[in-house]
Amino acid sequence: MFTLAEVASLSDIQPTYRILKPWWDVFMDYLAIVMLMVAIFAGTMQLTKDQVVCLPVLQSTVNSKVQPDTAGKADFTTVETTTGQEEASVRTVSFGSAPTPTITPDILLSRATSSQYQPTESGQEPKKEQKDSSGRKTNLDFQQYVFVNQMCYHLALPWYSKYFPYLVLIHTIILIVSSNFWFKYPKTCSKIEHFVSILGKCFESPWTTKALSETACEDSEENKQRLTGAQSLPKYVSTSSDEGSPSASTPMITKSGFKFSADKPMIEIPSVTILDKKDGEQAKALFEKVRKFRAHVEDSDLIYKLYVGQTVIKTVKFIFILCYTANFVNTISFEHICNPKVEHLIGYTQFECTHNMAYMLKKLLISYISLICVYGFICLYTLFWLFRIPLKEYSFEKVREESSFSDIPDVKNDFAFLLHMVDQYDQLYSKRFGVFLSEVSENKLRGISLNHEWTYEKLRQHVSRNAQDKQELHLFMLSGVPDAVFDLTDLDVLKLELIPEAKITAKISQMTNLQELHLYHCPAKVEQTAFSFLRDHLRCLHVKFTDVGEIPAWLYLLKTLRELYLIGNLNSENNKMIGLESLRELRHLKILHVKSNLTKIPPNITDVAPHLTKLVIHNDGTKLVVLNSLKKMTNVAELELQNCELERIPHAIFSLSNLQELDLKSNSIRTIEEIISFQHLKRLTCLKLWHNKIVSIPSSITHIKNLESLYLSNNKLETLPAAVFSLQKLRCLDVSYNSIAVIPAEIGLLQNLQHFHITGNKVDVLPKQLFKCVKLRTLSLGQNCITSIPDKVSQLLQLTYLELKGNCLDRLPATLGQCQLLRKSGLIVEDHLFDALPSEVKEVLNQDTSIPFANGI
Repeated sequence: MFTLAEVASLSDIQPTYRILKPWWDVFMDYLAIVMLMVAIFAGTMQLTKDQVVCLPVLQSTVNSKVQPDTAGKADFTTVETTTGQEEASVRTVSFGSAPTPTITPDILLSRATSSQYQPTESGQEPKKEQKDSSGRKTNLDFQQYVFVNQMCYHLALPWYSKYFPYLVLIHTIILIVSSNFWFKYPKTCSKIEHFVSILGKCFESPWTTKALSETACEDSEENKQRLTGAQSLPKYVSTSSDEGSPSASTPMITKSGFKFSADKPMIEIPSVTILDKKDGEQAKALFEKVRKFRAHVEDSDLIYKLYVGQTVIKTVKFIFILCYTANFVNTISFEHICNPKVEHLIGYTQFECTHNMAYMLKKLLISYISLICVYGFICLYTLFWLFRIPLKEYSFEKVREESSFSDIPDVKNDFAFLLHMVDQYDQLYSKRFGVFLSEVSENKLRGISLNHEWTYEKLRQHVSRNAQDKQELHLFMLSGVPDAVFDLTDLDVLKLELIPEAKITAKISQMTNLQELHLYHCPAKVEQTAFSFLRDHLRCLHVKFTDVGEIPAWLYLLKTLRELYLIGNLNSENNKMIGLESLRELRHLKILHVKSNLTKIPPNITDVAPHLTKLVIHNDGTKLVVLNSLKKMTNVAELELQNCELERIPHAIFSLSNLQELDLKSNSIRTIEEIISFQHLKRLTCLKLWHNKIVSIPSSITHIKNLESLYLSNNKLETLPAAVFSLQKLRCLDVSYNSIAVIPAEIGLLQNLQHFHITGNKVDVLPKQLFKCVKLRTLSLGQNCITSIPDKVSQLLQLTYLELKGNCLDRLPATLGQCQLLRKSGLIVEDHLFDALPSEVKEVLNQDTSIPFANGI
């Protein structure tokens, strides 16, 4: 037999699983142990004491020789026969008028017919033996006794009396296996182990205690007193419950949920608010584990189905056991009639037997049935609990009310079922576990860790000066905005990139110098006080996004904003969403820069047309088809339409009477015959047609009388028409990277020319008239076929930049030394050509080497 310890181990599970065992499972486990004890006790008694005692029933011939003494009374006749040391007695018991003789001792079975007269030890006369006995002398009386008992044990006893302990053991093992199968099945075991592990860590995490304690401090004064206890801590009460909260119509951070406001003082409890770096990292890891576990478990309900299935199996098993066991209670009796068919061996055909364990087995069976009934009622209750409420849905509503975590999401499927099971153990587990489902709680933890890492001193080291000589701070891929940022009161530019949980608090009002803000993939949220400050002080805002939804809605309410840069996806389907609140409120907006993939200019952009002075559209290769709305932008002075796949100059541009600068860079323009219409643009001074496919310049360009800058680089020009040199106000001409072979002599007419770029062409000779442009400051002649530089280069007294690298020069003229403003840093030429210059010329050109050092002093 099994020992109790060995059998009980079948029901052992890991101690940590106890939180998933409700009271009925625990009770059924103990009932199973009691049933095991019943089985082991009954089995032990059967192995040691179970037996039957059988006596033969005399034949009818014996009955005829026995005379009844009195009718209705028992008559006892004893016949004793002694042979050697053996004694035997025959007792005839008659009941009523038909006595039935019975031979009591088993020895008589073989000794009754040994002889008629046997001498006794006392010398007495032997008694005459009854000759009616049909037994045979075998001298195997004890073996006959054992043989008959064994035969009758197997023939006369019902099978349930013999196998009852083993059936109880088998039933109990099946019930135990059914109860713990959901803990052992691989598909559920892995999830359960993970859940129990995470739940225990969440329950014991210092962050849980801190978060709940701070929430309690916010809830009520009563909770504050309960947490502080006997400590005499100062109490700070907010003067207004709405302080720092936005109005209902403003897209700001709301007060709902677990809020940690910088404007709302809070009691600090030393025992729960101290969170070291290690605890913080562990808590952040727990948030990630809970998020992944939820995504993994919520997609199925296997654990729930398996638990329901095993409960149904136990219920069916209970009904089955109860039905067939109850029928066998009455079959267990003390007396049995046995007909072993062994008359040819011992001379008797029928025996009466007694089962000495019958009474005990019957009592044990009744006890077992009682235990099974209790077990079954618990199974029925479990089924009632399983189907009474939707266990595949779990709501944290009560937890949200008690802990003020309004953002804890409800869960479903196996995740919900496991939490329902945990609630049967202790609802405190769910409450503390809910902290790690709250995004507000996670953001608070990130904020604590972030502020611990990014101190004021560390942030100060990352402040730099930009090209505009402004103090700039760039924060990249942080979990939030450190509080110490708002202590940098002298900061001019703040860049926040890839910070998904950026929060701008009221402390930003300290940054009085802040006028420019960059939000790159950073949908920042602002408090009401912070928004008021930004609305009054912010002048420039850069927003880079992937989807329109990332654009912060509050930017449309920045009434004093002057420059807005939008970089992201604004295709035709999302054009209408560019202004969630419309750009009309941006009354002071002067510059709008849109880098996207537009097919038409969104109507909301034209809403601010009367205020705009500069519009820039970079379209990333998407063809801009509809441009009629440009006509409304009558005040635009600068217009850039870059990479818009334009094939001709849009006619809508000719209506912009105030246009001063037009940039059509990186399009597909082949001809510019429409340039004649630019004569209506009296204020146009700069025309940029670079990076296109223009093959010629029409003579009508002479009508643009006020043109000062003309950019035609990276096209397919082969000649420069004389009409270009009739633009007397032209100060900058850029025709780099074309196929121009000759610089016309008419270039000498451009007396105001200051910058001339012809790099990357096929020029081999420089006309002398070029050096009549005495106002030239920049002259780019690199990557051509020039073989010599005329000495008249000395006439360019204002020249500061001269590019000659990439030509066929064998020397440089010594007259370069007469260019008073030219220095070596502005002379782009091969080293060997520079080294070949006279020493006095090199000395003049090298004078700038000491200038930066002197300026630095």
